[in-house]
Amino acid sequence: MLTVNDIMTVNPYTLAPEMTLREIVRMMKEEGCRHLPVVDDGKLVGIVTDRDVRLVLNSPLVLHARWPDDDLLDEVAAEGIMTTDPVTVTPATPAAKAAEILSIYKFGALPVVANHKSGKQILVGIVTVTDFLNHFQEKRTEIVQ
Repeated sequence: MLTVNDIMTVNPYTLAPEMTLREIVRMMKEEGCRHLPVVDDGKLVGIVTDRDVRLVLNSPLVLHARWPDDDLLDEVAAEGIMTTDPVTVTPATPAAKAAEILSIYKFGALPVVANHKSGKQILVGIVTVTDFLNHFQEKRTEIVQ
């Protein structure tokens, strides 16, 4: 049985709760990430997506002159825009179940967590729609060859 562990991205890029919107945008651009888990002392506390960033920058509360967006980039932190308590999966979760969650809720990614000896759940990876597509493309290539 195919599990999340077989297709997930291990050690994904992460954010600290206090990171600014400017730092988040820079990381998304430089690393090509659209979903960034927010981690505090190893524990998953939320997730920020490119959609969250767009919603903040395109808010009707922001006048659309250049300077308000520029101010927001330095004043808004990850903890202010993240989704708290995101839906998660474990490495042992069947991949089909993770795909079902992604599809039903229209998510682009799911953080992957595991129990740590300290008792808290720690982030061990992320599984994205792209991870699924890459997996099936690899399998298709194997079949064709």
